[in-house]
Amino acid sequence: MDFRFEQLDIWKSAIKISAGLFEIAERAEKARKYRFAEQLNGATLGISNNIAEGSGSNSNKEFARYLNIARSSLFETVNLLFVYQERSLITEEERKEYYFQLLILSKQIHNFRKALIR
Repeated sequence: MDFRFEQLDIWKSAIKISAGLFEIAERAEKARKYRFAEQLNGATLGISNNIAEGSGSNSNKEFARYLNIARSSLFETVNLLFVYQERSLITEEERKEYYFQLLILSKQIHNFRKALIR
């Protein structure tokens, strides 16, 4: 593996979770909810993108800043899942499934960030 982020479990988890979220966004597109799909795709990509981008930082402090941004994207994703449920684009069970996966990832990102800035 050539890039630091490829070794990070938080990045691997973000990529794995994003696969299902992209499928949900595709359903929104099929329902002609293009803005909904765009928002979910962007927020979802923001998680792994910021982990990857931050891993190339020159300092742990800078990397920690990117991890904060990744968590912000994660929170946006969770919010969007509630909106998707309210708009009947996903079921409550689907929202809960991703909610718990994202909750675990959020804690992992937070703990990794804390370890970086010690």
